[in-house]
Amino acid sequence: MAFCHRLVENAALGKCFDDVQSIENNQIGLLLGTSKMLSNGYQNKYFFNRIDAVMALYNAGKIKVLVISGDNGHVDYNEPEDMKQELVNRGFPAHLIFLDYAGFRTFDSVYRMSYIFGQTKFLVISQEFHNARAIYIAEKLGLEAQGYNAKDVSKYYGLKTMVRERFARTKLFIDFVIGQKPKFLGEKIDIEKV
Repeated sequence: MAFCHRLVENAALGKCFDDVQSIENNQIGLLLGTSKMLSNGYQNKYFFNRIDAVMALYNAGKIKVLVISGDNGHVDYNEPEDMKQELVNRGFPAHLIFLDYAGFRTFDSVYRMSYIFGQTKFLVISQEFHNARAIYIAEKLGLEAQGYNAKDVSKYYGLKTMVRERFARTKLFIDFVIGQKPKFLGEKIDIEKV
């Protein structure tokens, strides 16, 4: 587990950024989904910090198109739609947003950026620990990805997530060994015509 963790961290060195000005203009963004609300009824800070990050990038002219990839596995649970609605409410143009409803895992989201959306270079938007894993996956798939780090949460608030992240980093190595593919693929979507 420690070995897998270190490999992921090394892959992301110099590729994750906290400063909006460090990002090239007119990027294709990949926003990784998460739930808007926690099971206890409180707002999810990861969600709103990612929304803040996207708006900072958009307002600085860094994103030209955004793909939101997340879980839509239940009738009353839709990460991409919730994120899109929040962004549109804040002024992000709806026509620049594409939704990937089959991003059940980070592996699926990154894989589908190439296979479904035809992108070999893109900017991942999430918290730094999540960006690092996405960048490692992209690298193993022959894709070029950088990360823009949304504000993280306190260690106490994010303890469960960080434990889960260690297991997720180990599992991704298993995915590559066994030749794992996304649960769903589907028809290709051309986002370059926007």
